[in-house]
Amino acid sequence: MDAALLQWLARSAVDVAPGLLGGRLARTTAEGTVAVRITEVEAYLGEHDPGSHAFRGQTNRNKAMFGPAGHIYVYFTYGMHHCVNIVCGHPGQATGVLIRAGEVVEGVSLAEQRRPSARGPLELARGPARLAQAMGLTLADNGRALVPGELELHLPPVPAPAAHVRSGPRVGVSGEGGSENYPWRFWLEGEKTVSPYRSAKPRRRSAD
Repeated sequence: MDAALLQWLARSAVDVAPGLLGGRLARTTAEGTVAVRITEVEAYLGEHDPGSHAFRGQTNRNKAMFGPAGHIYVYFTYGMHHCVNIVCGHPGQATGVLIRAGEVVEGVSLAEQRRPSARGPLELARGPARLAQAMGLTLADNGRALVPGELELHLPPVPAPAAHVRSGPRVGVSGEGGSENYPWRFWLEGEKTVSPYRSAKPRRRSAD
């Protein structure tokens, strides 16, 4: 991976997350390439964040979150969905960015094959589980490094204007971590691929 990108990722997820908006995440397999333009993200800060999977420390499930930066953390939730995070920070920090939504800009046909229930192109990667499915990312990819030609992250040529970036509480996170004290969900205003906000249901928790 490009050294400059790795250095850029080696920061707090709260700093990295808004800079990913408008960037491109691409996955290439034997089936072809699917790439998305990122429109929505959420930041998580590990053991310092009550909304994070790593809040209580390292486990077999979350160990990919503990670094190094430039890898992905994929988790399985509700017995049916995968979600993908870009690992940030320095080893041991467990800070990362959940890729919540995006617009499929390459490989639409392949994404449609993987997401046959999608009602049109805008729904192919509208939500973290849909995005992972469209890109063909599963637990088998947990800990995978960002590698050119396989799994690539490209920052936007020009950062999204601050006036177009919105922030607020994270989606579906219960307790303090889902409150307005943690406005670590960032999205591009006006983008139709951004997922709808929903608060957490009682005793239900979603995180990085």
